[in-house]
Amino acid sequence: MSWIASRAAGSSSSADVSFMNMRDIAEHIRSTFELLIELHDFDWTQEGRTTVLRTLYSSMFGNYGHYFSSEPPGRGVLLSEHQAKTYPSQNNDIPGMPCGHIFKRGECCYKCKDCAVDDSCVLCSRCFHASSHEGHNVSFYISLQPGGCCDCGDEEAWSSDIKCKLHPLGSVLPPARQELPPELVGLLKSALNCVVDYILDTFDDSPEEALPPADETSIIGPPNDLHRNGPYAVVVWNDEKHSFDEVTSQLLDLTDHTPEQAFALTDKVDAEGRAVISIIPHLGVAMGIASRLYQIDLGVTVRRASDTFREQLSAFLIEWLVDLTRCTINGTDAITLKELVASCLLDVRPRHVPFLHPNLPHSNLSRLEWLFSFHTRFWRRPRLILKDLYITLISISHHHKVAVASRFATVYNCLMDSYLLVDREPDTSVKYFAVQLFTVPSVAGHIVRNQRIIDRLLNIIVAFFTNQISNKVIEAYPRRDRDVNIDSPPFRSKRFMPIFSDLRHLCGNGTVQKLIASDDTYITNFTRVCRLFVGINPNKRASETHVEYEQDSWISVFNVTLSLSRVAKAYAEAFKYATTASLCNAIKMVAQEIISVCSLHSRGLDLTKYEPLEWREIQMCGHRHSIIDFDVLSGNVSFHHSQHWLLAELIKHVNILTTENLRKEGYNDLRDVLLRLFEPSNILIIMEFPLRVLVMVAQIRSGLWVRNGLAIRGQLLHYRDFMLRELCYDQDLFIIQTAFVLLEPNIVFVSILHRFQLIEWFSGNIAQTVYDDPQQRTSMIEEFLYVIITCLTEYANAKNLTVEDVVRREAIHGLACGACSYTELCKRVAERIIDEPSFDKALSGISNFRAPEGTTDVGIYELKDELWDEVNPFFFHYSRNRREEVEAALETRITKKTGNRSSVVVPRAINVTEGPFTELNKAFTSRVFLQILVVGIFNITQTPVDASHSSDATLDQILHLLFLALVEQPVAFSSSAGQITFSEANDRSLFMLLCELEGSHRFDPVRKKVGWALSELQKHLPQEVASMRRLKAVHATDANSSDAKRRAAKARQAAIMKQFAAQQKSVLLHFEDEGVDEEEMDEVVETMDPTKQYGSCIVCQEDLDHSRAYGALGLVQPSRFRHSMSGDRPSDLADSITLPLSLDETIPAHELSNEHPSSNSFGAFSREAISFALHGSFCGHFMHVDCFKVYKSSIEQRHLQQPHRNHAEKTDREEFICPLCKSLGNVILPLYDDLTFKQPIILPQVSLSDWIKGVSLGSSRTSQDHQVDVYLSSDGSGELSFWTAEDRGYHASIIDDTDFMVDSLRIVSEMISQQSGHLHGRSFPSSRDRAAGLYLPKHLVANSIACVEISIRGVPRTGDTLVDNVGESSIHMIRSLLVSLRRLASLQLTDHDGGQTAIHRTLVKRLLPQCTRGKLRSPVLFRDPLTILVEAAAVAPDMIPYVTSLMFYASLVRNSLGLISFLSDDPKVTCPPVHLDNEHQNIFGDFRQFVLLITRHSHSLDRTAERVLHTYESYFDKLLVTLTLPFLRRAAILVHAVNRALLLPVPPAKKSSSEFLRLLEVLQIPLIGDLHKHEGLRSVLGGWCSAFGAFSTATTDCSISLEVPFVYHLARLPYALDTLFADQRTLLCQRCSTVPADAAICMFCGVICCYQMHCCTDKEQRNEGECNMHTRECGGVVGLYYCVKRCAILSLYGGSGTLTTSPYLDEHGETDFAMRRGRRQYLHHRRMEEIRKMWVNHGIPTFVARKLDSTIDVGGWDSV
Repeated sequence: MSWIASRAAGSSSSADVSFMNMRDIAEHIRSTFELLIELHDFDWTQEGRTTVLRTLYSSMFGNYGHYFSSEPPGRGVLLSEHQAKTYPSQNNDIPGMPCGHIFKRGECCYKCKDCAVDDSCVLCSRCFHASSHEGHNVSFYISLQPGGCCDCGDEEAWSSDIKCKLHPLGSVLPPARQELPPELVGLLKSALNCVVDYILDTFDDSPEEALPPADETSIIGPPNDLHRNGPYAVVVWNDEKHSFDEVTSQLLDLTDHTPEQAFALTDKVDAEGRAVISIIPHLGVAMGIASRLYQIDLGVTVRRASDTFREQLSAFLIEWLVDLTRCTINGTDAITLKELVASCLLDVRPRHVPFLHPNLPHSNLSRLEWLFSFHTRFWRRPRLILKDLYITLISISHHHKVAVASRFATVYNCLMDSYLLVDREPDTSVKYFAVQLFTVPSVAGHIVRNQRIIDRLLNIIVAFFTNQISNKVIEAYPRRDRDVNIDSPPFRSKRFMPIFSDLRHLCGNGTVQKLIASDDTYITNFTRVCRLFVGINPNKRASETHVEYEQDSWISVFNVTLSLSRVAKAYAEAFKYATTASLCNAIKMVAQEIISVCSLHSRGLDLTKYEPLEWREIQMCGHRHSIIDFDVLSGNVSFHHSQHWLLAELIKHVNILTTENLRKEGYNDLRDVLLRLFEPSNILIIMEFPLRVLVMVAQIRSGLWVRNGLAIRGQLLHYRDFMLRELCYDQDLFIIQTAFVLLEPNIVFVSILHRFQLIEWFSGNIAQTVYDDPQQRTSMIEEFLYVIITCLTEYANAKNLTVEDVVRREAIHGLACGACSYTELCKRVAERIIDEPSFDKALSGISNFRAPEGTTDVGIYELKDELWDEVNPFFFHYSRNRREEVEAALETRITKKTGNRSSVVVPRAINVTEGPFTELNKAFTSRVFLQILVVGIFNITQTPVDASHSSDATLDQILHLLFLALVEQPVAFSSSAGQITFSEANDRSLFMLLCELEGSHRFDPVRKKVGWALSELQKHLPQEVASMRRLKAVHATDANSSDAKRRAAKARQAAIMKQFAAQQKSVLLHFEDEGVDEEEMDEVVETMDPTKQYGSCIVCQEDLDHSRAYGALGLVQPSRFRHSMSGDRPSDLADSITLPLSLDETIPAHELSNEHPSSNSFGAFSREAISFALHGSFCGHFMHVDCFKVYKSSIEQRHLQQPHRNHAEKTDREEFICPLCKSLGNVILPLYDDLTFKQPIILPQVSLSDWIKGVSLGSSRTSQDHQVDVYLSSDGSGELSFWTAEDRGYHASIIDDTDFMVDSLRIVSEMISQQSGHLHGRSFPSSRDRAAGLYLPKHLVANSIACVEISIRGVPRTGDTLVDNVGESSIHMIRSLLVSLRRLASLQLTDHDGGQTAIHRTLVKRLLPQCTRGKLRSPVLFRDPLTILVEAAAVAPDMIPYVTSLMFYASLVRNSLGLISFLSDDPKVTCPPVHLDNEHQNIFGDFRQFVLLITRHSHSLDRTAERVLHTYESYFDKLLVTLTLPFLRRAAILVHAVNRALLLPVPPAKKSSSEFLRLLEVLQIPLIGDLHKHEGLRSVLGGWCSAFGAFSTATTDCSISLEVPFVYHLARLPYALDTLFADQRTLLCQRCSTVPADAAICMFCGVICCYQMHCCTDKEQRNEGECNMHTRECGGVVGLYYCVKRCAILSLYGGSGTLTTSPYLDEHGETDFAMRRGRRQYLHHRRMEEIRKMWVNHGIPTFVARKLDSTIDVGGWDSV
């Protein structure tokens, strides 16, 4: 029995439809869909969705529902969701098939460059971690949109087996299939055909663009339509131009929606792509609304509401189709339904459809092709869903992949028309689906052969850039007689890049490359397309006036031509599969095309800017050379020569163009290949245009084109930039290098000299007039020599180095410039080199890596010593400065290695052994080359010594060419150098000039180089060189005698200056030493003099003394920091048990490092267990009170003058910035006075028991102090009202500056207390009670001390106890707060001693049980012991030693009671299996007796204690120790602040004891084991416990919270960052229940927030985002978030914030902000610890303030 037929709920027709004929299914489905329109009042709702699903499933499955599930899906539930619940253990992997996992938004995708065929091959997280990529170059990125699939298991995607355990390559297992009844198959097919046809029929009449209709008649339906005359729907479409607020405002103005409805509609437009904003019965009103919206360029359409409903229904049907492909049959067959859907879509659409698009075939289009062509009619949501459908289809099988690709290629032109000209949301275009198809070799080969996709792409390029567009349709067969116009709209478009990327993907496939290499048609057609862009946007030098208006059209031109050059590279690389004959034919064809275009014999160049070539003859070296005549300074020169770049890439296949291969084809060499077809003059034409560009580049760099403005500099940067130069600049250099082997070298040298306009200079005419400025002339000579050196020495292409060798060579020369980070190295090498998979592997082999150690440094790579021999200082990618740096480094290393200071860097021979460039070194024997060297050196020697320009670099380059000639052609060149003289150099030969240089002191810097050259020449001309060197040495001695005297005088002067500098340095060092001694003396004086000196005021710089009041700058801030133990976190108990008994020692690294990621809020503390208080801190700087008032006034004036700036401080919060250290502050507090903290040291003379007896007796004799009793809180807690932050009786009576400072503390505390009432939860008092708000001794002073103690947990002590680790500013802060408390009390109590005696008595009475009976309704054990200790320190410091002992035992009892309650009440608490030592047992002794003693006053508590002790007996005493230790530490800090002498020294025998025992010793607290010896103490404990027992019996709420005793930690982030993306549920926002596009993890509590997302904003608080909203709930005023995808830490304080670097570093030791590089990142523990320290030290407000203070902005911190 079918679950469809047996459904209890539903219409009767649902049960009968299974018996219908299959012919009636379509009619039934369509009629049901039409009935829904009026039934749901034209509004697509959840109810309509439910009805559609019921109809579809009943129609499809009939009586066969049990094949899909045993139970029917729930109401409105999709089948795949239902099956996921029915088969929870079902595996999504289909045996024998690739993974095909479709990525959702926010999922992590992995790329392995070592394994993948290309960059488009990716892995999902499951497959990546299940495969082997150890040591590979792996990167990852986050999917910003759904779509794309995992390629694991696809053999065509991987160059090697990735060994995935889930989808092994080569699997022969067939997918599991279920045999279905024919009737069920028929039902499925009929329903699918009906649904798909309904979708297509619906969108047949949908508009292509989101525009209002031209007239009303186009909207009205056909006569037989029931809804012909409305109503009408106004639909708003999404774009990237308008903001949320702008759209919401328009909706509020034009419709009757409420703000909430308008906001919801705007959200829907953004999320889904469009939304129906209004359904209106009157067409005119709807048209009016649409017109208003269209005026602001907002996409809007007006259609009949019935049509819009059908579109919404169709969108859901698409979603249903995708869901069906995710379903299985009987839980095992996951392939059959996919194949049925694919079959339906690949079938031809049956009914006749009118022709819609000129670039679509007229008939026989499949349903899938219609879906492709309708893509622009869909909005965002159905587009993304369809993308999933398409990817599912191609993942079924290779056959399906080819079939889908063929359909896609059929409509490709139509898709490109829509993408380039119409689409409003191009980021979701189906055009990007091409990447999934064009990168598959077999698929690409199929569509190239059968669909002519390459030719059609080339036609699109031609038609688009020649603007052959009509009615928003690109001409499919463009005319070839049109020229490009760089100012036309196509060039200004930003969408043309995918055209070239598609073409590059196709041509980069091995299958397609073999087709290109075997068929000349492909290269011919591409070369003719390149013709369009040859010489475009030429530049002409502005010689007279500056360019008035600089156009930016050159940017678009560069984008086009650089994209074209990448395609040209792919085309040429295809010829690695070519035969020698095919390659030669391609070279000849491209060369012929270049000659034809450059000679103006063919279309291409702009005839208005380019003139026919002219020739002239140049006389040089006794020969006349016919060359092309052109002046770059006056002609038009373009950077863009794509045909030349293509030719260069073709010639790089030197391994095919070997002599042996060429002879088999009837050629002698490459020169023979071209010169059989062309004249030598034609070769000059080929090299002419690249040469012009090189000369123009040289002139621009020499400052000859400055009047052309920044545009020409920008073009130069793009052309010659290290990232892009391989695509253009290096190609042009290679063309010139090739000319040296194709032509006789002399004519090439002459052509280059003439184009550089240096013929005259190298002919001996130094004062040639072309370059009037000597500096410009020198620069041009250097640029010329650079070109020559590069052409004669660059061997990467000449020797056909492998990619690995090129990468290694580039990396070596990059590191030779100095040790650097990975990012800096990437800036030194070309973009292509970085993208190579072998780059990282090569880098690790050639360098030593130094990992970052600190919090700000990065990883550094340094070149290995043995690889410096491979460094060439004249490497062609070096700038002049880099070359000099590298050469100096090489000389230093050689000198250090050999010990010979005369050593020089000798270049290596090129050694080209095969290919066309074996004869490149013959250029060194050229007569013109020799003249360049000789005349160059001669001209330099004739240049005056005091010339304004330097020729050192020129001489260095000439000598390098000389070195090269001696290395490459030692015999032939030496012979010419000794025999040939030049009249242009006064009839001197080269070695004669070298001898002169060697003997001239003017050229001492190059003497060792000249000496090496002469030594090499002497090997071949021994007698001539030897005699000439002796003769020149004699002449040089006579000629330079006067020079020797001048040099001697200069040497004496230099020696005197050196001596003076040494004396000056000695004096400075002497003063520095004296300064140190003075500082040390000050410290000695400070220890002897009781008067503390605080230096000078940081404002007026005057000394701080008693003549003027002064104080310390501090910050009092809200603090939600201290955490209590929570039953929801079992780890709290485990961490407390395993905590060591000493927190002043180093905690093991795993306790502080976040190595334990947890799915439960990342192991962070629960924000419900955080208490609210105040925290005080000092920055350590002091200021006069009157200076402080003036400074505060200046801040207010600055705020008035800069009203739009987001200031670091907020004056309404009394904030200011310390002028010296830029710390944030809001109070100035008095420093302690001598009477308070500098009394004579009086150590306790009586025991604790005697003191208790004495004060008890004194208190019983003292009458009740009514003066203090009136200030007691009415709740019976014993708090004093004048110490509350909101004391109603407080009236500021500022008598002196001390009162002013105390009042500043009082104002800030009251303000915070009032604003945070909902956080601290202290109820408002009755009308008769003054006490209100926060209690300053507890919430400010005690909390600040506690925070100081927490911040130094796990920090190794520097002395005997932790107090030596407490900073001086913290001690000052505690003392100042105690002074302020005393001052507040004295303002209310008017005794002679400021009420200290009265408060003293009151404190004693509250401590002793016999004195408090009947007076305090709240037991002492309910009060914080540290608070009572603070009160005593403020008004009765003489009682501190005794009160400390009492409060220790109060803390011990409180922790015992709280621990019993904690372990008994919460069933979640379990005892962790941990191993304990016995150290803690020596502290308590019989702890069981102690616990039962304090619980015996309450029967219920006593029974509970018995049960808890029985269960946790082995852990209870250890827990008591660890929970009480924080109080001891805090008490020690407080006592140290009151008087350090009250702390006894630790006996030597106990220095190795635990911190607990050491603190008991220094604080003079009786040991727990000696409690029986202190009767008075036992009496006090008994009274406290009795009062607590009586109170607990009468009150239900008597719980005592336990504060966590261990080291505080932030959220425990995973070690590997990409782990966060493995499961999307990890980053699920609880507020909006979605995975944010950019998630932020709260580092305090681990909650996930949406970062800068519109979905989670607070409309009532300035539209603040969720991070600010959560901060108010969690951290109060401070927030700390890890922004996952931005890879940054977000710090928030009071509505402001800042972004800082991430604690994650990649394998190169660098941060990756916003994942721009996509490398895997790992947690750096030192950086994470610095973030934790900032948090525990309450440094977030100051950190944010400093960041904002350094930035001046006008739009708020989040816009910076």
